[in-house]
Amino acid sequence: MPYDENQDRPTGPRRSRWALAAVAVLVPAVALAGWLVLPGGDDGGDGGRGAAGEPSAPADVTTGPADKPGDPEATSPSPSGTSAGGPLAGRTVVVDPGHNPGNFRHTSEINKLVDIGTNRKECDTTGTASNAGHREADFTLDVSRRLRTLLEKQGARVEFTQDGDRPFGPCVDERARFGNNADADAVISVHADGSAVGNRGFHIILPGRVKSGGADTYRIVGPSRELGERVAEAFRSATGTEPSNYIGGGTGLDVRDDLGGLNLSTVPKVFVECGNMRDPKDAALLASASWRQRAAQGMADGIAGYLRR
Repeated sequence: MPYDENQDRPTGPRRSRWALAAVAVLVPAVALAGWLVLPGGDDGGDGGRGAAGEPSAPADVTTGPADKPGDPEATSPSPSGTSAGGPLAGRTVVVDPGHNPGNFRHTSEINKLVDIGTNRKECDTTGTASNAGHREADFTLDVSRRLRTLLEKQGARVEFTQDGDRPFGPCVDERARFGNNADADAVISVHADGSAVGNRGFHIILPGRVKSGGADTYRIVGPSRELGERVAEAFRSATGTEPSNYIGGGTGLDVRDDLGGLNLSTVPKVFVECGNMRDPKDAALLASASWRQRAAQGMADGIAGYLRR
C-alpha cells in the first residue's frame, strides 16, 4: 500500500509509518553528500498545530541532489512577487505542497481523524520517500516553490496551504478550506506516489461525484477534469515522462471519491502524482533539480492553459 491520504489503493507492499520516518532521518552519511537541506519550521500557530517551542525538523534530512551552481534552471526559487499585467493577472491559484517535512515528529496529531464528508480519515500522513531518503514532503515543497515563481511571473496571485512554516499539517480538511476561502480559480496539490518497483509515470487525480455530509463536488467535477486534462498534457510535454502504467489505464487521469482534499473542495482542484518514489528510475527523475523544474513548468503551463481558456 502507498503511504498517504491520496494513495489508499493497494499498489505494492506497505511499510509502517515508523519505518518510513526512520528511512527519512537515518540516511547513511555517504548519501547526504551534496544534498540540499530544507529546515523545518515551527511558529506554534493556529488550529491543529503543536504547541509552540517544538523542535524544528532535523538538519540532516535530505531533499534531493544539490543544484548546480550557476544553473538557473536548477535553482530552487524563492517567492518572486506577482508580475503586474501578466496573462494571469487577477487570477488566484492555490498550491498545496503535499504533507509537511515535520509530520514525522507529530504522529499523534496527524493520526487524528477528520471529517471528509463521506467518512473520517487521518488528518495527514508523513508521505513516502525514495530508497535514498528523498522525502515526498521535501520534494513537494521544492516543486511547489518553483511552480509559484512561474505562475507569479505570469501575473497570478499564488497562495500556499503550507510552506514549511508550521510544525505539521495542515489536515486534509483544512487544506480544502484554504482553497475555498481563497475563492481560488484553480487549486493544485503536489505529490509523489509510493508504489511498487516497476510502476512508473505520473497521474492526475480528479474529484469524483460526491454529495455526503459536508462534501458536495457536483459543481467542480467538470472544471476539475478540464484542469486535470490540461495539466496532464502539459506535464507530459514538459517532462518527457509518460502517464502512469499502473493507474488510469494509460490516460494519466484517475477519478477518486475518497479523498478529503477533493471531497471538501468547492473550487476546481486536482492532485498531481509526479512519479513513483519507490521505483529507482522514477526516483532518479524526482531527485533531479532540472527535472523538478520541468515538472513545475508543466504544471504552470497546464494551469495557465486552463485559466486562459
